[in-house]
Amino acid sequence: MTETTSGPARGSRAKGGKGTKGLRVERVHTTAGIHPYDEVVWERRDVVMTNWRDGSINFEQRGVEFPDFWSVNAVNIVTSKYFRGAVGTPQRETGLKQLIDRVVHTYRAAGEKFGYFASPADAEIFEHELTYALLHQVFSFNSPVWFNVGTAQPQQVSACFILSVDDSMESILDWYKEEGMIFKGGSGAGLNLSRIRSSKELLSSGGNASGPVSFMRGADASAGTIKSGGATRRAAKMVVLDVDHPDIEAFIETKVKEEEKIRALRDAGFDMDLGGDDITSVQYQNANNSVRVNDEFMRAVEAGESFGLRGRTSGEIIEHVDARKLFRKMAEAAHVCADPGIQYDDVINRWHTSPESGRITASNPCSEYMHLDNSSCNLASLNLMKFLSDDDEGNQSFDAERFAKVVELVITAMDISISFADFPTEKIGETTRAFRQLGIGYANLGALLMATGHAYDSDGGRALAGAITSLMTGTSYRRSAELAAVVGPYEGYARNADAHKRVMRQHADANDAAQRSDDLDTPVWAAATAAWRDVVRLGDKHGFRNAQASVLAPTGTIGLMMDCDTTGVEPDLALVKYKKLVGGGSMQIVNNTVPKALKRLGYQPEQVEAIVAHIAEHGNVVDAPGLRLEHYEVFDCAMGERSIAPMGHVRMMAAAQPFLSGAISKTVNMPSSSTVDDVAEIYHQGWKLGVKALAVYVENSKVGQPLSAKTKDAEKGEQPAEPERVVEYRPVRRRLPKGRPGITTSFTVGGAEGYMTANSYPDDGLGEVFLKMSKQGSTLAGMMDAFSIAVSVGLQYGVPLETYVSKFTNMRFEPAGMTDDQDVRMAQSIVDYIFRRLALDFLPFETRSALGIHTATERQRHLETGSYEPGDEELDVEGLSQSAPRQAPSASVPQAAEQTPVAEERPAPREAHSSTELAEMQLGLNADAPLCLSCGTKMRRAGSCYLCEGCGSTSGCS
Repeated sequence: MTETTSGPARGSRAKGGKGTKGLRVERVHTTAGIHPYDEVVWERRDVVMTNWRDGSINFEQRGVEFPDFWSVNAVNIVTSKYFRGAVGTPQRETGLKQLIDRVVHTYRAAGEKFGYFASPADAEIFEHELTYALLHQVFSFNSPVWFNVGTAQPQQVSACFILSVDDSMESILDWYKEEGMIFKGGSGAGLNLSRIRSSKELLSSGGNASGPVSFMRGADASAGTIKSGGATRRAAKMVVLDVDHPDIEAFIETKVKEEEKIRALRDAGFDMDLGGDDITSVQYQNANNSVRVNDEFMRAVEAGESFGLRGRTSGEIIEHVDARKLFRKMAEAAHVCADPGIQYDDVINRWHTSPESGRITASNPCSEYMHLDNSSCNLASLNLMKFLSDDDEGNQSFDAERFAKVVELVITAMDISISFADFPTEKIGETTRAFRQLGIGYANLGALLMATGHAYDSDGGRALAGAITSLMTGTSYRRSAELAAVVGPYEGYARNADAHKRVMRQHADANDAAQRSDDLDTPVWAAATAAWRDVVRLGDKHGFRNAQASVLAPTGTIGLMMDCDTTGVEPDLALVKYKKLVGGGSMQIVNNTVPKALKRLGYQPEQVEAIVAHIAEHGNVVDAPGLRLEHYEVFDCAMGERSIAPMGHVRMMAAAQPFLSGAISKTVNMPSSSTVDDVAEIYHQGWKLGVKALAVYVENSKVGQPLSAKTKDAEKGEQPAEPERVVEYRPVRRRLPKGRPGITTSFTVGGAEGYMTANSYPDDGLGEVFLKMSKQGSTLAGMMDAFSIAVSVGLQYGVPLETYVSKFTNMRFEPAGMTDDQDVRMAQSIVDYIFRRLALDFLPFETRSALGIHTATERQRHLETGSYEPGDEELDVEGLSQSAPRQAPSASVPQAAEQTPVAEERPAPREAHSSTELAEMQLGLNADAPLCLSCGTKMRRAGSCYLCEGCGSTSGCS
């Protein structure tokens, strides 16, 4: 640790007064004399997590304490993943306070020990602000921090590692060992094998070398073994090979050949599903492969020229290949099996802050961390939705000032962690302490863009994303320069000072050249411009504390911890989500961001209600009532009828990349109709647009699919031990008595007048409906008579009113339009009006709210307070649920006789166990995602990795 110096003189954010040392910390969210814990309501929850396939309990801890605003999913994941101590023992953590205190107190103590704060009072403010931000899900550290910090085990804080391997057997065996130790700790690692001589070169003994591809087999088998025994997640790894390596074609074809093997074995009757008994015989399945291309190769591809492959020992060209054919071979392989991805070497090293200490040759498994060999990076991600503000008039703004202050707080904490952190190998520890690489990023970008009325694939969406990314990285390096003034620059800075300052100017120039779009992004760009000016000025004076500051990681488990709707830089998966409820059960909801987006776009509450109800029914916005065609793109998602075009993903990456120290973890999803040429074009455009790395996945391209819901015994045709007895149930009609209470309502819909009489059972359950239109003898009047008789008979046979309401609301035909009912101002048809009115008169609040039907008073209350009903915490009414397993309806809903069981008409909530499964059922698609090994639910993509919404497990960094 270098000796501290007096602090920088830049306002109150981080200044040391004359003759003082350390940071002055200001309060942003907290109040002096009040602890953040005392400002929230705490409650006890029971966490019981099961494998839905066999009903077994995976995890159980009862009575854990969390704030009342934390979701069920966030509570479950944090309790099961991050609480330390054996379950059932006094040492086991029992609440969020203990978890946050364990981490935050460690950070504060280390900050004081290593001279970061100007006074104990500043240290206390730092502790309170950090606690508040974690408590309120404003940001989160990566998983290793929660696993390890403040415990008796090694305090590893990094999730991302890059290793190295040289052309010697000793180095190769060290690679196996180091990689295994990192996997054992629940993290991932990447490395470049290009130093290993090719199979076309000779050994010193005179024989042919094995080549890097052969050594990949041993590492792959090791990763597969550790994966199955890991307690936190499967092993994640990245293998990179330079495009000029003589074995590059064999490297490209490794997974293609294995995919052919999978097809052949499957056709022969072997179980080749993901997680199947026979899939383990297939090689190279435990790593992501990437080819490292340079500008020379890409120019040769464009010109159709030959390209030289160089020997590893001599560096001389030993073979020429057709660059275009080699590039197409990469595209063909990726089209078939999603590998290899591509990394652009010259772009990566053009933005390298420490080139004098070595080139960047590889990345971590998810491709966002790129720096020196034998180094690591600890991550933290901010929840962007926490910085979106709405005023009383409905105007939105992104709070750039508060965002910058939180970035400064997080960067300070992240740098402190390196001072006390442990590392899996001494080499990694030395490099990380010498260069202090950080990886601040964000989550919920997709949700933020939708909520602000921006299409993900739009100039406005890219401008806002670029502005936020630029402000984040600019603020991070500004704080890094301020930290350098207090506790000194990183050890490798002096050697790399010119290069580091050059890269800072590159970032500042990119910021100045970026396109401004609207009233949301322009103020953020202004704040970013001011930050980059400070970076250049303070960097010239003090240097920098960190060689790297920012990346965009997948934010898998921590995204769920923060209750984020979207991960990393990803768009929303689909418009309808799967949500767990307090006390058990689940429901499907329309994303909370949809009503915000519609309000931003100028739609009235009645229109918002109708559009949201349509989405709940259909899963998309196509033909939504009143939604203008030009606004459809705002609601485009990663999956579905209106999915984002592949180039839309690449353009978003290009918008953020110039403002990141590292890269972006992202897979470009492509439809099954995509061709090899389409894949090649994505790879080519990635290079042209300045992206550092990307991967593609063509839908349904891989043979291995998740195991079906059928049991193995059922698949093999085995019979159950005892035959099942089939019982047939028939409904029984429950007639109304002669005397019955009723309500008669007059109405007008689009100028057509009518009367509705709704009669009830004595116990207050709706039993019949009569409809009369003003023009007697007309076809419409006759149809309404027949329709009302059919509905009445159905009610008496036990069909729930809720079912009729969900089926007939939003049905569109003339007459339609304005009504004379204050609670239902617009109707798509007479049928739409009738069942909205019946829902308001006969269904309990919780049931009709879940169907998106509210009175005028309730809508007004929502506009004023953000809630339709005070105290309604278990139902996410802002999302407007469409269907779910619910508690037994109240007496206002007609019940059939005891012997008349009524089947649940919507099977989706019973069968879907994650948003991915729900999207598949709504949209009729196959997400091609693996099943979680812990809880059996289908995972979803998070960057280049997969995330389980059920238990928080990931397939890579988090």
